Amino acid sequence: MKAATPLYSALFALLKRDLMLAFRHRAELVNPLIFFLIVVSLFPMGLNPQSQVLPMMGAAVIWVAALLAAMLSLDNMFRSDFDDGTLEQIVLSPWPLPAMVLMKVLAHWLVSGIPLVLLSPLLGVMFNLPAAGIGALVLTLLIGTPVLSLVGAIGVALTVGLRRGGVLLSLLVLPLYIPILIFGAGSVWDAALGSSIQGPLLFLGAILVLALTLAPFAIASAVRISLE
Repeated sequence: MKAATPLYSALFALLKRDLMLAFRHRAELVNPLIFFLIVVSLFPMGLNPQSQVLPMMGAAVIWVAALLAAMLSLDNMFRSDFDDGTLEQIVLSPWPLPAMVLMKVLAHWLVSGIPLVLLSPLLGVMFNLPAAGIGALVLTLLIGTPVLSLVGAIGVALTVGLRRGGVLLSLLVLPLYIPILIFGAGSVWDAALGSSIQGPLLFLGAILVLALTLAPFAIASAVRISLE
């Protein structure tokens, strides 16, 4: 890409490139999704379908599985670019690094977060969630999964230069995921009981806005640190 290229063209080119690379490596794309389906599907099989416990635990199980599936795909966000030198070229490019890394996070969310959102209604039915609970599940995942990608990208950027950074990445990211898990699963349970979910949704929306505002700059700084 040339320096004279407009910023929006550079961002679109980077987004398109990351999406193409993701679909070329289908195994890395599908494995977290299969993990998500397996984990969630095992719980209804181990319980009585008529049990009242099933809907009660459905929201938490689906949200925990979505969180773990998102973590499985995090390491692919910067790893290949770091190994082949592309990440260094992105840092040296004339375009703002926070905007460039935001495109990489968007690509990650499109290939990992959106499939989880699309599958969630089917999994909600497996847990006998009412229609209101399923709607809240889709909505909270739609708001929460971008935050998982944004916050996770900070940890990935800090550990991308380490040979075995998986454990460290988990230790860095998991505590930051807890508020998303609490508000996401809590909203689904409140909706299933017929209660208002406006409060938890506002908290999730505020966290998403905060992440969109601050995370790109934190990711950019972490990338620079890892490349030093």
